[in-house]
Amino acid sequence: MKLYWSSRSPFVRKVMIFAHECGLAARIECVRTLVAMNRPNADLLPVNPTGKIPTLVLDDGSVLYDSTVICEYLDSLHKGRLLFPEAGPSRWTALRRHALGNNLTDNLMLWRNEMLRPQPQQSAETLAAFELKVRNAVAALDHEAAALANDPVSIGHVAIACALGYIDFRFAHLGWRAGCDTGHDRIAAWHDDFAQRPSMTLTAHVDQ
Repeated sequence: MKLYWSSRSPFVRKVMIFAHECGLAARIECVRTLVAMNRPNADLLPVNPTGKIPTLVLDDGSVLYDSTVICEYLDSLHKGRLLFPEAGPSRWTALRRHALGNNLTDNLMLWRNEMLRPQPQQSAETLAAFELKVRNAVAALDHEAAALANDPVSIGHVAIACALGYIDFRFAHLGWRAGCDTGHDRIAAWHDDFAQRPSMTLTAHVDQ
């Protein structure tokens, strides 16, 4: 399989973490691909009409895109415990956590895009709204930390770890571990522990 890939993308990282957790990373060839909101990649557009990464080309030449779709496909290829639980409360918990982590990452990327606009074009109101959403999501995750630590690793864990890792990569100035009042010690401790997994250390963000 061939993955259109960038070390900067949290959604690409999500796919690669997932692949490592499933024991499938060695089957994926990573093709370095640069994309930006205002600079479409001409080589990628014929493969993925949305021009986004990650994009996965399967062995038969067919194409999958969107990190969630790719991860669910990878979950169908291995014989181990599924990271997308099949049914029952564990499935809905995993999907809810995935949505929380994924939406946090979406807000982070939109926030960063606004910050990269020329100063006169930036909206202070928009920047403040994204910061509020991000801080609120991290506070919610702090209440989730004990259950995350006790539950088997799922797509929810992967998405949350990716979101927090992206804060460290692009928004270190936020000091999210300290929080606003009492701090976010619980989710910080969970993330610091989860970040030691080989799937995390082997996929760390690099700004290149």
